[in-house]
Amino acid sequence: MRPTLSIVIPVYNEVRTLDELVARVSGVPVAKEIILVDDGSTDGSRERLRALAKPPEIRVLFHERNQGKGAAIRTGIAAATMDLVVIQDADLEYDPQELLLLMKPIIDGKADAVFGSRFIGSEPHRVLYFWHMVVNRILTLLSNLLTNLNLTDIETCYKMFRREIIQSIAIEESRFGVEPELTAKVAKLGCRIYEVGISYSGRTYEEGKKIGWRDGVRAIWCILKYNLRRS
Repeated sequence: MRPTLSIVIPVYNEVRTLDELVARVSGVPVAKEIILVDDGSTDGSRERLRALAKPPEIRVLFHERNQGKGAAIRTGIAAATMDLVVIQDADLEYDPQELLLLMKPIIDGKADAVFGSRFIGSEPHRVLYFWHMVVNRILTLLSNLLTNLNLTDIETCYKMFRREIIQSIAIEESRFGVEPELTAKVAKLGCRIYEVGISYSGRTYEEGKKIGWRDGVRAIWCILKYNLRRS
């Protein structure tokens, strides 16, 4: 029997993409729950989410103030009830149909966690910022040096876990530092980790991209902190 899936979606000022996002995620052919966590949006996202909510399949949780992507992920993961949990951004950069690719190594009994990599495989990728790619490669290399893994994309949004594993992890980061934090903590648990190639339709800053250079600096700190700190 195919496992069920909790799809956790942090939302912050994404009213322009919410309807299409929910339609795409709802169309993934798997038994699932969709958990949207609004992180204090001010652009009408909160009102639109209330209209889109259809419990129990589409659940909406609200933060009264903006706390960051990591905080929204923490809230969503705590509320998950299905066999597997995956993180999905609300900005349409990632294709929800490819969640089935991430599920396969777990279904086959090979993996406890699966990362979607934008740097392997033959799926289409929008051509965007060179320095973003360079920074991502540096962060991934530094992370790999400390985890002794050979991942290619630790900053990927698509990270899927067995629910009992991800809910056993105390997520501390409230912003984008959650990506290297999760990587470090899953590695310390000795989980079987797989990567699968995914497509990527990235956004420009004019289109709403939010991550900045300060997040890159924080990511370095998080890689060192969560890998070198004693368990």
